Amino acid sequence: MGLKPLAGAALIAALGLAAQADPLRIATYSPDLSRDGPGLLLRDLTRSGKAADPQIAAVVQVLRETRPDILLLTDFDWDYDGRALSAFAARLKEAGLDYPHRFAARPNAGMETGLDLNGNGRPGEAADAQGYGEFTGQGGMAILSRYPIGPVADYSDRLWRDLPGQIMPPLPPDVADRLRLSSSAHWDATITVAGRPLRLLAMAATPPVFDGPEDMNGRRNHDELAFWLGHLPDQPFVLAGNLNIDPADGDGRPEALARIMAHVTDPRPRSAGGAAARGGVNDRQKGDPALDTGDWPDDKPPGNLRADYVLPQKGLKVLGAGVFWPAGGELAKAALAASAHRLVWVDLDWPAGQP
Repeated sequence: MGLKPLAGAALIAALGLAAQADPLRIATYSPDLSRDGPGLLLRDLTRSGKAADPQIAAVVQVLRETRPDILLLTDFDWDYDGRALSAFAARLKEAGLDYPHRFAARPNAGMETGLDLNGNGRPGEAADAQGYGEFTGQGGMAILSRYPIGPVADYSDRLWRDLPGQIMPPLPPDVADRLRLSSSAHWDATITVAGRPLRLLAMAATPPVFDGPEDMNGRRNHDELAFWLGHLPDQPFVLAGNLNIDPADGDGRPEALARIMAHVTDPRPRSAGGAAARGGVNDRQKGDPALDTGDWPDDKPPGNLRADYVLPQKGLKVLGAGVFWPAGGELAKAALAASAHRLVWVDLDWPAGQP
């Protein structure tokens, strides 16, 4: 693992990074690598020269500056042969980031149910899928790692109704019999680093909005996170992903997050850019803006929120943490061009070794 290379004083200031020997850097990032149709992400990833996609270039720049050892991507289109993920890994390798170990599986996003879940009389729309999506795999997940991945337990096929203590609203029997809990996926991936297993509990929850008074999305968001309360491993673990819940601001039911926090360390990663992003609805929020990871319009709710998390098991030694959201300069422009979400990283003390 060794000492993390730094990209100059500007990056140190942006990340609040202190030099540490032998950290294991784990990151989650929602890079908006999702397109409007199947195959379009692969098309954009393979364009070069004047036709190269500037948003993808910005995503690569963010990752080149932060250099995770283990990276969970959310909102990344899945395809059956993994061609988009392979193409993205090739782009990263060209930038000096080699991730020989990768995992992706079909998410629930875009998976047809054959039902009219939103009750508008038009089954087969994006909102009628197991998780919102215009096509199978839209906005899925992927893991890239310098270290071997496997085995992976995929819990994405679990029905929502079967979760103990679930708060699912009353649903017609044909819906309750088919509707899965995961709007994207729930993975428990074992990653072996220096001979020791680290369990990455990966997820991306539905936003707790865009529904009616039944609060179906808010309830589902709560239960997607509550799932892990019954599946925490007895080995070292890190829970990571786009949880889509802010403990202080925005819509949603933060009770499951509060219960999870009893089992993990919250490093409270911060950024100078988040702290400086004030104005509009952000000035009426209760939470610390330096903790925010989502940069949304300031003229209407919810404003900026903390949505993305890397939460190590209690007892694991955290060496550092941050949100990649510089307050200004070229790096700030890259973060903005890449995605509305900001990358979150945590450095763990882990025995040195080779991939």
